[in-house]
Amino acid sequence: MLANTGLTGPCLTLELTESLLVDDVETTVTRLKELKALGVRLAIDDFGTGYSSLAYLRRFPIDILKIDKLFVDAVATETPESSLTGAIVHLARTLRLSTVAEGIESLEQCGPLRDSGCQLGQGYYFARPRTTW
Repeated sequence: MLANTGLTGPCLTLELTESLLVDDVETTVTRLKELKALGVRLAIDDFGTGYSSLAYLRRFPIDILKIDKLFVDAVATETPESSLTGAIVHLARTLRLSTVAEGIESLEQCGPLRDSGCQLGQGYYFARPRTTW
């Protein structure tokens, strides 16, 4: 099916929710490996808010962790939750995964995210969602 679109695998990133990964693990692993064989990149969306498991991160052929806005909101504060974002980034780096911070809304969030090693970000601070192309 991918060939029918004219898109090559490396040009496509599929975002998966954590809850999707825990249903029928064996079938999911098989299908994800088939997608990886095509060069498709795989991202876990809203990481940290669902069924986060270190075992799943090692078992599934994931490329990217998308850090949920809940953790991004905390980075500009002096609360214990602010250190969780850095821990998620460190975990991702240890597992050789890329990171994307979701829901960045201010410049004050960018610095701590960048300092923690988060590679990419998305959110209203950069641009509002588009309704048309």
